[in-house]
Amino acid sequence: MTFKSLAVALLTVTGLALAQPAPAFAQTVRVINGESASTLRVPMNRAVVVETENPFAELSIANPGIADISTLSDRSIYVLGKTPGRTTLTILGLDGNLVSNVEVQVTPDIAEFRERLRQILPSEEIEVRTANDGIVLSGTVSTPARLDAAFQLAQRYAPDRVSNLMSVGGTQQVMLKVRFAEMQRGVSKSLGGSVQITGGTRGSVSSGNFATPTATNPAGTLGFRVGGGSLTAQVLIEALETQGMARTLAEPNLTALSGQEASFLAGGEYPIPVVEDGNVTIQYKPFGVELAFTPRVLEDNVINLALEAAVSSLDGTNTVSIGGSVVNAFRRRSTQTTVELRDGESFAIAGLLEDDFRSGSTAVPWLSELPILGALFRSVNYQRSQTELVIIITAHLVTPTRGEALMLPTDRVRPPSERELFLNGQMSSSGGGAVGEVARQDFGGSYGYVME
Repeated sequence: MTFKSLAVALLTVTGLALAQPAPAFAQTVRVINGESASTLRVPMNRAVVVETENPFAELSIANPGIADISTLSDRSIYVLGKTPGRTTLTILGLDGNLVSNVEVQVTPDIAEFRERLRQILPSEEIEVRTANDGIVLSGTVSTPARLDAAFQLAQRYAPDRVSNLMSVGGTQQVMLKVRFAEMQRGVSKSLGGSVQITGGTRGSVSSGNFATPTATNPAGTLGFRVGGGSLTAQVLIEALETQGMARTLAEPNLTALSGQEASFLAGGEYPIPVVEDGNVTIQYKPFGVELAFTPRVLEDNVINLALEAAVSSLDGTNTVSIGGSVVNAFRRRSTQTTVELRDGESFAIAGLLEDDFRSGSTAVPWLSELPILGALFRSVNYQRSQTELVIIITAHLVTPTRGEALMLPTDRVRPPSERELFLNGQMSSSGGGAVGEVARQDFGGSYGYVME
């Protein structure tokens, strides 16, 4: 295209732009002699026409890498934005005097960016501005996912030059209602016999760990003596069965902002001595019911939940000696998972079942194989432990409320009057709220733990 045809085409475009609302890339800037020109903002890969009041003789651009210039006539200048940044356009008149220094600022093409943003996120109120050679995003979006989408789109137009001032509105606090339930049941049975035969001053013969039953011996022992004089036989039979059941329950409620971690511990910390360079220091190991979770609210109020839960306790059967101190081991069961659920939905972590079975037998060789009497020369023990852990988690989207709407368990508890305390034996006044409700609960009836 020749210089003349290019000038005609650009003048035609400029004329059309003046007849309609002028977009940023078709604007015309007029420079008056003797007056300072305002900053010329040129979108990247777009053009702006600069007109002077009087004819000019020479043009120069300080950084041709930021903007390119060409003449349309002796009074019109074609400025093309190439790379975001700032530079200076110098205009000299026919007499060689300075007409004006125009500051040219090339900015990202936010007109196209705004259009794409409206197409992709039509319901979000996002404001787009330029700052130097970058893009500034502000406003409020509904979810973190849409905030990230707007930020990633802006990076395509101004790589590494995007200032994110957007905020996430709406309900972005997540409360977890967690229920830990652990049942432990143990059964232990033992059956053994011991025989001791004493023959005067010649000594005695015994089998097993013989001990005469006394008041200090364990329950379930039976002993008797046969014979007299110089020959005496003593028989001790031990039969013992023990059963135990333990129930552990914790119901923590935790609230955290979307993307922030919250943790919970119901238990304690066990001191452990640690030897370092000959010095003994104390470190504390937490045990009990532990919970840590990180919620993220996604689009359409879907809650992405990264969860870590653990139940631990001291194990006195396994110990280690450190620096002269006996340290117990830990029994620990933990789980780690990531799920997605909606407001009010629940999920359960179950099936954490443990069943330990141990049995042992000790016997005197040959004598334990005798009919009937062989039982006196054998000892058998049996132990079984069953444990099951269930965790149920319910997620809610929550918002803050006024303090007047909240109530503590102690708010409705009133001290009893002298009549209620001494005559009726009441620990709280009538209608004592939470304490009264607990006092009326019936803890009688059947209980225990059943496994099929």
